[in-house]
Amino acid sequence: MIETAVASRWDTPMPRSRKNAKTPVSRDSLSTIIHIGASSVSIYVAQRDAAGTLAVIDYLDQPAPIASDIFSTGNISAETTERVVAIIHSYQETLAGLGIGRREITRTAGTNILAEARNLDTFCNRIHVACGLTVDTVDDGEMTRLIYVKTRRRLQHLPEMSRGNCLVIHVGPGNTRALLFQDGRISRYTSYRMGTHRTREAVDASHAEGNALLRVIRQHAKGNLEQVRIDYADIPVKGLVLIGGEIQSIAPYVTTADSSCKTTKLRAFAADAANLTDLELVKRFQLDYQTAEALLPSLEINLAIAEVFHLDRIHIPRSDYEQGLLHDILVAPEFTDAFADEVVRSARILAVRYQSDPLHGEHVANLCRYFFTELSDLHGLGPREALLLQVAAILHEIGTFVSPRAHHKHSEYLILNSEVFGLDRHDVTLVALIARYHRHSGPVPEHPGYAALDQENRILVCKLASILRVADALERTHVQRVTEIEIRREPGRLRLRLPGLGDSAVEQLAMASKGDLFTRTFGLSVVIDPES
Repeated sequence: MIETAVASRWDTPMPRSRKNAKTPVSRDSLSTIIHIGASSVSIYVAQRDAAGTLAVIDYLDQPAPIASDIFSTGNISAETTERVVAIIHSYQETLAGLGIGRREITRTAGTNILAEARNLDTFCNRIHVACGLTVDTVDDGEMTRLIYVKTRRRLQHLPEMSRGNCLVIHVGPGNTRALLFQDGRISRYTSYRMGTHRTREAVDASHAEGNALLRVIRQHAKGNLEQVRIDYADIPVKGLVLIGGEIQSIAPYVTTADSSCKTTKLRAFAADAANLTDLELVKRFQLDYQTAEALLPSLEINLAIAEVFHLDRIHIPRSDYEQGLLHDILVAPEFTDAFADEVVRSARILAVRYQSDPLHGEHVANLCRYFFTELSDLHGLGPREALLLQVAAILHEIGTFVSPRAHHKHSEYLILNSEVFGLDRHDVTLVALIARYHRHSGPVPEHPGYAALDQENRILVCKLASILRVADALERTHVQRVTEIEIRREPGRLRLRLPGLGDSAVEQLAMASKGDLFTRTFGLSVVIDPES
């Protein structure tokens, strides 16, 4: 229960934990991140050694009721904003002692729930003016990547995750994410609008206490819990790993040396915790107030998910969640290739679900990759855009599951209403539009999805969709006839030679109808030279 009488808990910001360097360090080897989280503001300073490994030099964490503000009023209050500013100022003083100025801070990251604040711009502007820092919000796609990085580290410690079916559950402040691992590889990803702080604010008006409060939490989450059951009804889940700030904060009190815990023990812990005030939780388990306030929703949601799969034992990592998150934000880019493989694998699983021709989709994706690489100076795009194009190519014909007629529109709809691991909703929207424009008319302002994009993303859709159309024209027969391509650029023209293909009449006819978007976008008509 919220202790309204303890209003002074914000008066003197104190770091929750701190590690200081014992020996001089090189500024060039340091990476620094300030994180504006759901219930605290943290700073993490790490040094990269000769082997490339990051080791913590300094870590500070101070509470701030950001999620509580957002989920109760829809805004971040002026009081909370000024508290965040004061905390960041204190961190900048700490960094000055290490010879690090604000321009040398690697990143200032904000929790993804900041996007739900109506006054996000005002909040970020205040920090920029007061502290000289630009807040870069962690979106859902990046959050998924961070969970993936964290999970990869657990693979070697938990046999359940490297063989069989293991579900990783992250109950965050606003949303819950589920990653299904089968034999150590991600095979499914889902997310739900069900989180610790979101739930706490929703049930607070009930004034329920003790076990009654647990029942209210369970009832509030009922719809999402039923969806979890439906989404994984076809999978015999054998292992469950629970991660998140609140659940990991109590891991030392409920888990054994191997980070495992009996569900009955966690249930008993939740029942006891429900009869404690927030102040008592803070004192007994060395929590901050924001974590204490969100602990019961975390416990009840995680327990309910364990019960969905009838599991009597779960795993909860004992590591510090917030410190691990900041470390992962700094190292996540190093996992780009492995992560991209998982994104593509998720797209392939989705294509199979909708019975799309896998050989056609993969061949079009390979042709897209070839054109993307060969024309890099023309489109000026990078690895992220290449990944979006590959996913769109794999999924561009899943609409035939609904009907071959107007299947490009059905593809757009199915992609928009599906989860692709590692892609946030913005990325999924781009993929859906790229796939939609693989045939018939190209993008026009009358199409709502395209019209909703800003100019930069409209251009991106046109570039990638035009490449997809060219690749799809070369695979018009669906029998992978085109295996070699030679490209020659001339003024106003892109000439293609297809060695080994004796008769390219089908491809020439298809290119005549599908090469139009490429011409409008890049100013080059696409011509297939007949084999001489």
